Amino acid sequence: MTAPTKPSAFQPSRYIWKGPALSEARSLPANCYTSEAFFKAEVENIHARGWVIVGRVDEWANPGQYSSIETVGGPVLIVRDDAGTLRAFANFCRHRGALLLEGCGTARKILCPYHAWSYRLNGAVLAAPSMDETEGFDKAEYGLLPIRLEIWAGFVFINYSNDAPSVKEDIGDLADLLASHNMDDMVVTWRKDIEAKCNWKLLVENAMESYHTGTVHAETVGAQKSVSFSGVGEWMGMQVLSKSSIAVMNGDEPPFQPIEGLSDQAKQGTFFMFLHPTTQFCCAQDCMWWLTVRPVAADRTALSIGGCFPRKTVEQPTFEADAAPYYKRWESVALEDVSVLEKLQTALHSRLFQPGPLSWRDDLVHTFDQWVMDRMPEAARKL
Repeated sequence: MTAPTKPSAFQPSRYIWKGPALSEARSLPANCYTSEAFFKAEVENIHARGWVIVGRVDEWANPGQYSSIETVGGPVLIVRDDAGTLRAFANFCRHRGALLLEGCGTARKILCPYHAWSYRLNGAVLAAPSMDETEGFDKAEYGLLPIRLEIWAGFVFINYSNDAPSVKEDIGDLADLLASHNMDDMVVTWRKDIEAKCNWKLLVENAMESYHTGTVHAETVGAQKSVSFSGVGEWMGMQVLSKSSIAVMNGDEPPFQPIEGLSDQAKQGTFFMFLHPTTQFCCAQDCMWWLTVRPVAADRTALSIGGCFPRKTVEQPTFEADAAPYYKRWESVALEDVSVLEKLQTALHSRLFQPGPLSWRDDLVHTFDQWVMDRMPEAARKL
């Protein structure tokens, strides 16, 4: 279904099946999760053109603040320059390719640890020792290589393709659905990166169904009921129905008040909205968190999670103590998911594996799988 543009008019649909009928839909073949050749085809046809969240703008509030981030396209450096512009660069020296900066921190310049080439925070070469006698060398031609960067609702995205649609175009009318959460005014207060020994699609599929919550998360969030959404743009999603925030453990009372001005739809539960190819926004009544999967190999993925609260909430004197249950919930649930998905990755190597039938509660799993396969060339589907 195509959703209207006004957020108050959004109506979730329980079924948004595409492709084969429910009675014919199956999970993907094992090779889609285990084959390095298939994974490489995904890198070229999906990840090299998709928007990836690298963080929130407030994580680089001051000039000189930087972060080194691993992506499917290699190491990336995010830095705020002296003029206040947030930039993304390929994180290697233009001399011999050495990694420039690691981790997070603050720097006045970017210095190569190998031969001491240095760069301004805007990527221009500052100094290239011993290159002044190299005939034809022009340091203006050897600045750091920029990577496309765009900001939406306080989130920082990068994309390796200059031809891909803007992040705003991909977001489409999802912006209307999430508008009342006012994410621009939120502050990131928690981050966690988890190494998952499983294929990136398993993490996405898991995030897009509530079928598993009563078993995998029996002791943390428990069984959940959800309805599905689709609309205009590169997104799909569901809303887990609950009159109060599910961003804390099952049975716990949320310590924070609901966000002011939430739409009637937003008050009904938590939005779990997925932006292709790798990002999920989880918007509860009192906060939001996000999950981004960064593929590393066919059987390895970095799961990056961040949590945000309204600025007004963060300024409360007891915020740190009150926020602790949220952090515990986000990490505990993520670790539970990773644990079961790593076992699934192992089982997919069985030579007897056959794709299984999907439930109506797997509707978004099916839709996502179809989205992936539609972008793969015919030759790759046979790998």
